[in-house]
Amino acid sequence: MFGKVAADVLGLSNVGTVIKPADYDKVDSDDYVMHEDGEKIFFLIKSKSDEYCFTNKALIHLDGTSAVSKKRTLYRYDYYQNHISNVSLETAGTVDLDVELKFKLGSELYSIDVQKKQLEDVKDLYKALIKIAEITKDNASYLQFSEQSLNIASTTLSRITSAESNVVNQFKELNEFAFTWLKEKKQTYVVKDFGFVFEKYINN
Repeated sequence: MFGKVAADVLGLSNVGTVIKPADYDKVDSDDYVMHEDGEKIFFLIKSKSDEYCFTNKALIHLDGTSAVSKKRTLYRYDYYQNHISNVSLETAGTVDLDVELKFKLGSELYSIDVQKKQLEDVKDLYKALIKIAEITKDNASYLQFSEQSLNIASTTLSRITSAESNVVNQFKELNEFAFTWLKEKKQTYVVKDFGFVFEKYINN
């Protein structure tokens, strides 16, 4: 009883371990990675009750109710739909045995404790998350700018009238152009695969 209380007080009851790539196929998260669509694990943290699987496309979280229960809930958060923000890393103090990685993913707040001795590995993940957060924030602004520029162009064009113009054809052409424009901008500024970021910062 005392051991369990002490572990909870010290934050050791559910401290995670960074899993090496050679062992990715031995964890439960691997079963839920969409390998068929080119999804790949780049970083994985496993504790007694949880698994945090960072792929090039999403965070897959196997949430355990307790360290002794086998029942788990699977959550998947694609980065392009759930933007990463507020990334921070709390390093260990003199008596601490773990470090803490915190971030916001969409509306979800995450705080993951990892063994102190694996700080260097966690630093790599921290950098990758910071970069993804920067890219998605900038791209959201660029996408908004492109939509605004299209609205300005559309408003300006609507003021130009010609007695010989065909209103139906003009409407059709304008709509086709707007659709193509927005589709191209979305393809440019909505990134769904961040493998290039993980490959740059993760040094397994």
